[in-house]
Amino acid sequence: AERFFAPGLDMEALMAERGIPCLSMESRQPLSSFDVIGISLLYELNFTNILTLLSLSKIPFFARERDESFPLVMGGGPCAFNPEPLADFFDLFVIGDGEEVVLEICQRVIEYKACGGGSKKELLRSLSRVQGVYVPSFFEPSWDERGIQSLTPVYEDYTRVRRAILPRLDLDSFPADPIVPYAKPVHDRLRLEIARGCSRGCRFCQAGMIYRPVRERPLEDILEIARVSLKSTGYSDMTLLSLSTGDYSNLPGLMEALLAVGQGHCNAISLPSIRAEKLTPTLMNIIRTVRKTGFTIAPEAGTQRLRDIINKNLTEDSIAQTVKNALELGWKNIKLYFMIGLPFELMEDVQGICDLSKRLASSYAKGKKTINVSVTSFIPKAHTPFQRHAQMDEKQTLEKLSHLKACLRHRKINLKWQDPQMSLLEGVWARGDRKLSRLLVSAHEKGCRLDGWSDQFDFGLWEKAFDKTGIDPRFYTSRQRDENEVLPWNHIDSGISDRFLKKEFEKARDRALTPDCREGDCTGCGICDFKEVKPLVHHVTPEPGPVIPAQPPLGDGDFMKYEILFSKLGNARFFGHLELATVFQRAVRRTGFRVKYSKGFNPSMRMSFENALPVGLESEEESLFIFLEKGLCSQDIVSSLNQVLPRGLAVKS
Repeated sequence: AERFFAPGLDMEALMAERGIPCLSMESRQPLSSFDVIGISLLYELNFTNILTLLSLSKIPFFARERDESFPLVMGGGPCAFNPEPLADFFDLFVIGDGEEVVLEICQRVIEYKACGGGSKKELLRSLSRVQGVYVPSFFEPSWDERGIQSLTPVYEDYTRVRRAILPRLDLDSFPADPIVPYAKPVHDRLRLEIARGCSRGCRFCQAGMIYRPVRERPLEDILEIARVSLKSTGYSDMTLLSLSTGDYSNLPGLMEALLAVGQGHCNAISLPSIRAEKLTPTLMNIIRTVRKTGFTIAPEAGTQRLRDIINKNLTEDSIAQTVKNALELGWKNIKLYFMIGLPFELMEDVQGICDLSKRLASSYAKGKKTINVSVTSFIPKAHTPFQRHAQMDEKQTLEKLSHLKACLRHRKINLKWQDPQMSLLEGVWARGDRKLSRLLVSAHEKGCRLDGWSDQFDFGLWEKAFDKTGIDPRFYTSRQRDENEVLPWNHIDSGISDRFLKKEFEKARDRALTPDCREGDCTGCGICDFKEVKPLVHHVTPEPGPVIPAQPPLGDGDFMKYEILFSKLGNARFFGHLELATVFQRAVRRTGFRVKYSKGFNPSMRMSFENALPVGLESEEESLFIFLEKGLCSQDIVSSLNQVLPRGLAVKS
């Protein structure tokens, strides 16, 4: 398995001019030479990037134009839960958890090729029998006089695609040796998925529906992954991932144990938003000991009325308490996340965003502390109780944003918002059907690229594509869909029953709350069979005492200063100086050598370079200085570092 990325605009133009196809990161092989291409569908505004990859590689866009000589193209991820806008481009989609399904797909492709191959249709027929695999060519689309799409299955035994579910998270399903980039990515730290799924039941949230049920990873497994991964990557920071990290059953015990695993050198654990009731004294004391990264609180709505409608079981008192606790614990900046355009929203709810934000800022944002208020437009997503609701149009969006800009003037508040035109386009792709395939091709031809980046987004080009194809974006966004209308994603079975989604919408209209099934009775969503598929929540055990590190700490007198001479040749000459320092720091951690750190709140490795060369310049000998434990053999240092340094960097002595 090798990685590909869509290039930037300047690189794409150069590659097209010189006839260079997309090449893999690992072995520089062209994309067209692979057996299977798997594309992560994480965000609707990245869809034009798919065509960029295929275009540069001379791979036909449409699946029907690709015979057995071309790679099999498959997609997966949250956007695959409405695969119809991309259905014409893909041979298959993986719906749901991919860990086991992808292995089964690969095995069947291997067997197909080992037998000398056959027709592509035969291979797809075999793959369609794997739970979670959707083959679009086995469903024929048609449209009625209103323009509503319906699908007719080609095979009687393949009429609906049920989501693949991984019953439990274990060590085998987690990459303990993740790839570590040389350049600095957005999230430059070890990522630990501690749980999958959320049971809180927010009615707007697609992830909360399509990733059910809750499956917590055992604490012992998380610690084992952390031990192996910190050693193999050289990372010092980590983040705990899940849809609701604060709900993990023994979060204080987990954090205490993770800090001990890092042996004092893991000085930042990133935590997503934590609800006020989860900030226990024990957890607060642990948080005080780590470097503070971002802290986000998502009230979603400005009034209790609207929070009840969307089943956001959060009160203003708990929001205020969380902000107060976070700022007192040392965070300098709090992000409040709101949506506008939610079902049954009134202007009083929009004003509520202003009132709540200003109350919090005036009460708790003292000194240099600030509050960022982020506002996005609500987009009704597939497989949620609000999937049939209309999306707010541009005029309404601009009116509400103008109100927020006028009312949210406070020296401690920074207001940020999403471009309403980006929201419109996201809604089109989130709720669209197969008619949109020609829109994507037209937009790509007109130059739409990297649309998820605001500096590259050009709605004028999209308007030209809408005009050329005759597609009205508001047909997909601004239209309320009645109960009898066939939805484009009806044949995709997320595991959540239609009856439950309908009931939840009715409860939203009545402002009735649905309790968290983690803490109460089953809510009847339909996902669990209570045999294989069921919630996996680990009972809270007594909080452990401090974990004793494997090695006793060294004092200042146990270290000495070493000079490391190294060369930087070939592609390594493209490392910037800061990147080079990061590469060496992580290499030292991988060796397991004890290294001296600076004192203070944010300890850093005691390492310095003699000089900083310009990017692109090779060197036959440079030097760096580092404090390592006394008594190390010079040859051991050289060989150990060379085993973990990237190609082009070599320690000489």
